[in-house]
Amino acid sequence: MSDRPVQFSDRGGWWLAQARPHPALRPFLRSYDGYWETVAVPSRRRTVPTRTTVTIINLGPPMYLEVPGSGAGRRGGRDHGSFVAGMHDGHGMYRSPGGQRGIQLDMTPLGSYTLFGVPPARFTNDAVDLPELLGRGARTLVERLAATPSWGERFDLVDDFLLRRLEVGPAPDPEVARAWRLLNRDLTVTVADLAADVGWSRKHLTNRFREQAGLPPKVMARVLRFQRAVELLSGGAGFAEAASASGYYDQAHLNREFRALAGCTPTELLAR
Repeated sequence: MSDRPVQFSDRGGWWLAQARPHPALRPFLRSYDGYWETVAVPSRRRTVPTRTTVTIINLGPPMYLEVPGSGAGRRGGRDHGSFVAGMHDGHGMYRSPGGQRGIQLDMTPLGSYTLFGVPPARFTNDAVDLPELLGRGARTLVERLAATPSWGERFDLVDDFLLRRLEVGPAPDPEVARAWRLLNRDLTVTVADLAADVGWSRKHLTNRFREQAGLPPKVMARVLRFQRAVELLSGGAGFAEAASASGYYDQAHLNREFRALAGCTPTELLAR
């Protein structure tokens, strides 16, 4: 029996179960979000770039996922059970038949490098099935979670699985980790500034950062600015205020970036 505190909330057709990961895992991911749909309603939703890699441990029916870069010449959209969606710099789509149940883990890019043990560049602008990435242990985890009724015990199982991976996972280069922190601190910092700060050439920094974080630093900064603007607008900020606080030149620059990264205007994205 787990004594982990779990918070439950009704999201209108969905229930959410939330808990904090083990303290050793908190630098790598923010929370455990369990979810289940109370009414099986088919849905189709747009996905947009985020500052995290998203892991879905799926305890319900498969969902169809189409991510940037999975079009012509690649596998295209396809059905997934449990999967990891890598860092991406464009919009995609997922379609569900309804009746979704599972756990979502939002990991930092460098956290996914350590916990998954492979460079995130392997699945940038793509998604990979969790067992394909982590092997039989991931399949066993999903089976045990499906057979466990308590959300506290489910989160304990995820803790145990990730803590074992933390013991053997690679650490990012200190220079890459510092560049990541600087990018999050200053949304207008340039690659030249980052390279000078860590003592690497711009080319070497770009290559190592892309390998270990999934996107090159210039593109990552673009995604971070976009996410910051989404958060501010969702919180009620005006367009001009959000543009300035997110490092855009002006509101027109913000609008162009939303069209490029989300495939729609800020107003359309917020409405959806």
